[in-house]
Amino acid sequence: MKARIGRATALVTAAVLLLASAAACSGGGSKHSGPDNGGSPGTTQGSSPGASPGGPTGAPAGALNVATENAQPGAPGWNKGIDSGDDHGIEGYADQIAVTSGQSFKLYVNTAAPNFTATAYRIGYYGGTQARQVWKSDPTPGKAQPKFTVESQVNTVSTKWQPSLTVTTNNWPEGSYLIRLDAVGGKVKGARFVPITVKSTSTAGKVVLINGVTTWQAYNSYGGYDLYSGGPKNDYANRARIVSFDRPYDTTGADRFQTYEQSSIVFAEKLAASHNLQLAYATDLDLHEDPGLFQGARAIISLGHDEYYSTQMRQTLTQARDAGTNIAFLGANAIFRHIRFQDSPLGKDRIQVDYKDASEDPMHVTNPAESTQDWRNPPDPRPENVLTGVFYECNPANANMVVYDPTSWLLAGTGAKAGQSFKGLIGIEYDRVVSDSTTPHPIEALTHSPITCMGKASYSDSAYYTVPSGAGVFATGTMRWNCALVSGGCTDKMDAAAHTFAQQVTQNMLLAFAAGPAGQAHPAVDNTARLKPAPSRGGVAP
Repeated sequence: MKARIGRATALVTAAVLLLASAAACSGGGSKHSGPDNGGSPGTTQGSSPGASPGGPTGAPAGALNVATENAQPGAPGWNKGIDSGDDHGIEGYADQIAVTSGQSFKLYVNTAAPNFTATAYRIGYYGGTQARQVWKSDPTPGKAQPKFTVESQVNTVSTKWQPSLTVTTNNWPEGSYLIRLDAVGGKVKGARFVPITVKSTSTAGKVVLINGVTTWQAYNSYGGYDLYSGGPKNDYANRARIVSFDRPYDTTGADRFQTYEQSSIVFAEKLAASHNLQLAYATDLDLHEDPGLFQGARAIISLGHDEYYSTQMRQTLTQARDAGTNIAFLGANAIFRHIRFQDSPLGKDRIQVDYKDASEDPMHVTNPAESTQDWRNPPDPRPENVLTGVFYECNPANANMVVYDPTSWLLAGTGAKAGQSFKGLIGIEYDRVVSDSTTPHPIEALTHSPITCMGKASYSDSAYYTVPSGAGVFATGTMRWNCALVSGGCTDKMDAAAHTFAQQVTQNMLLAFAAGPAGQAHPAVDNTARLKPAPSRGGVAP
């Protein structure tokens, strides 16, 4: 379901995070360059003051020590002056979605400016600044690149640009990065982001934060088409059926990351720094391409809007859960759309296929299990709640979150009482526990919030269930959880009490999930007999 977020609101600034029983990371306050090769296009450039490995002594280059990393100076003002990109003054993309530290990637930049610079910022806590500069290029010649093309019938937008700059990530710590592109000289004024993940080489014993790149791309309307709308009327009938990573992201270049993931990362890094938790980073595409990467992970965290899943992505999560890895879904509407991948001229799995209608997808005849309608729909229905525990229902919605079971360990320290409500925590999309046979048991609803969406009364639920491996699975049931994790987010919807509640619950979850299979210490206590959930209402509007 498409969340109509529009342009992302200004990035949250001060991060006043609730971290009970621990001192905050002492930190400096304030997505290492290669050699300077003369500044010509297609070469690695520049150097950054203060760049350092960020890993413990003797660790591999780029290894992440969260406390050491977040004690380094942040970069105030790193996100100032970013524009929507509507005038195409400067824009770009990378030929890699994720790299490991030390690997190179190419930047493809389109600008009418005579020069541009690229600056890599790693997202974290950093004393509340939320980003640290790890690298900056020298001024690099700008170039006007060819206009995008649109493939007929499937409306796939792609570009055939020349690379502008090769970036070597020597000693960049694992994490989520935003590469800031700034036009330099001439009349062009503007700046855009290009996201990239420096992924971990091992997740064993760690809490893995997942960037939801497949969902970012599904909503990317650069060139006039995304998986929801397009064409002269910008309507659903003319939507793209296939989208490509070989193009910039629309608006700021990092709109979905900023809206649905950044605050969760900032919170997790501050908590990890003060509690000595081990974090790892990956993308949801890694769930598809490298299932073995997740062996031994303590937990896998879906950060926000994580809607688009291939068969292998879903299998990787399921197998991890069944091996004892905890899973958390901090958003709503997760694992709702079924996708598959194709290769692009720039590399493997850079084309994302989702017809959203079995009758349109040729695969429904040749291999129905890989047809790209929604996961819950025929010809091979597999609803998302089999894994998430909760069932996506409706959009748009806005409601208070109401406590149902205050005795849950997840609510410890919140002081919440049954029936207490927290302003604005439910929206814009929500999930609920349903009585369908696909719901896993034992499952307990933690909150049970009355809500009306599209004229129909219902409920939104946050829930926790456990499985025989000992793994625990937690789902917030709302998309607003991410912006509650840094004080000041979604201020038009929620108050300080809502922020404090969400932060404490998340801290409880992360600390328990980092310790090992949460179901061993905290087995779910099924309360559905008392809850009496209704069955699902079936399909939803596109």
